[in-house]
Parts: sequence; C-alpha cells; structure tokens
Amino acid sequence: MTQKKERRKYPRIKDKDISVKLEGEGFSTITQSLDVSASGIYCKVVERIPLMTRLQIVLSLPAKDRSSGSTNMDIEGVVVREHPVMKDGRVEHYDVAIFFNTLMPKERKKLTQYISRK
Repeated sequence: MTQKKERRKYPRIKDKDISVKLEGEGFSTITQSLDVSASGIYCKVVERIPLMTRLQIVLSLPAKDRSSGSTNMDIEGVVVREHPVMKDGRVEHYDVAIFFNTLMPKERKKLTQYISRK
C-alpha cells in the first residue's frame, strides 16, 4: 500500500480555537476555525458563500498564556472550496476552504509560529 505524498506547502493543524470574522459583499459572519495553515483556513458557516468570493478576514489567534490578549490578523482571502453538510435531508451548514491571497510575510510568520506552538 502506498502513502499519498503531502502536496501542501505549509502544514495544517486541526484547531477550533481561532475566532474568524468573514466579511464580503453584503454579508458578515463570525465563526471558528476547523483547521488552519499558513496558506488558508477551513471553517463552517451558516450561509453559502460561492466559490471565488473575495473576503476580508480577521483571525483572532489565542495568546500563548492567559495573561496576554489574542493576536488579530487582517487578511484577504478567496473561497476555493465549499460544500453543504446535510442532516435529515436539509443543509445544516457549509464547510468552506479559504485561501489567503494577500498574507504578508510578517503575518505568515505569526501564523506559522502559532501553528508550530500547537
């Protein structure tokens, strides 16, 4: 049996501790991450967000310890995958994958440091 080679440039981790605010044309929502990497985030939302939708994203990364506040990151992203999660024949929510298309090197470093701590 052969193993699949990981194609991702950055490792991803399952992490439900990151608060995520998504804003796009005509909507705004707050949710939690399902998993995250230095190139994107996967989360669930109540309303469908079409593929290729551009989003303004605020990630709130939890602090290393409780004595300091969370770190907010303002990022632009694009929805690259979405699919409905069905329950009892109806859509319960949508899982969306968002690619960070304008993550600056300084922010990418913060994010990779956070991921490596986990």
